[in-house]
Amino acid sequence: MCLIVFDWRPDAVDGPIFTLAANRDEFFRRTAEPIAWWSDAAGVLAGRDLLGGGTWLGMSRDGRFAALTNYRAPYEMRADAPTRGTLVSDWLASASAAANRSENGGENGSENSGTDGGSHETPLAYLRRVAKTGDMYNGFNLLVGDWTRRELAWYCNRSNVAPALLTPGTHGISNAVLDTPWPKLVRKRADLSALLTRNPMPPLERLIDLMRDPRVAPDDELPATGISLERERALSAAFIETPEYGTRGTTALRVIANAEMVSVAVAERSDDNGSHRIARPGDFERSFAFNVERQIA
Repeated sequence: MCLIVFDWRPDAVDGPIFTLAANRDEFFRRTAEPIAWWSDAAGVLAGRDLLGGGTWLGMSRDGRFAALTNYRAPYEMRADAPTRGTLVSDWLASASAAANRSENGGENGSENSGTDGGSHETPLAYLRRVAKTGDMYNGFNLLVGDWTRRELAWYCNRSNVAPALLTPGTHGISNAVLDTPWPKLVRKRADLSALLTRNPMPPLERLIDLMRDPRVAPDDELPATGISLERERALSAAFIETPEYGTRGTTALRVIANAEMVSVAVAERSDDNGSHRIARPGDFERSFAFNVERQIA
């Protein structure tokens, strides 16, 4: 993922508590599976990076969510660093793993801080645990949520800011820390805010269309991240198109509170239907919907 804009309303009694639109940017040669329920991790709904085995964005039947962007620091990249996508999949898959530990007497049991009875880690506790070994990885932003708890937390391993719960409002993450005012982030965050002002529950297709924006920023607004001006220019578009690298898919997600139920709806438009043959622009679409009971256990 290289551009995520989202609106977070945890105090809403009824209606949307979370609305997201996100673009995944990646090299076209890197194979991936489109969003689907994982057969080897019960209850996980996500795409899958077939090289590293993790994912860039996903959710789970028990109400968990996570998304990741790379932090752009080309001179700090290490080829031997562990894959960052497992930071997302580990959080999403941890519910079933925790349940198995509980059934088998537990590993740490109720002594595991940040959990209820050792069975359900909080987003902030998970990010604090990730931060202990954050230096192992190349730069990343990690957004972790739990809809049943109404909690959303963020951590960047290239920031001096400790993992923190997010305040309500409209936010954005690209390839720098949260809400860094890169032109495409500022534009798409404002576009999302304006769209939700007009219609708090727009069709997911409208959120996807919002992100398929190929406009590049003026040169005098470009950040300086250690790459060439030509590449800075190309990467300044929300929807990136270069011969070898670009936006591989767009995800739209809405989470709605309704009494003691949380309803989740997600749609993805991809340039790869699972055959690993890239078609530009992408028109392969999948959508899913499910409910989560609002209980903490």
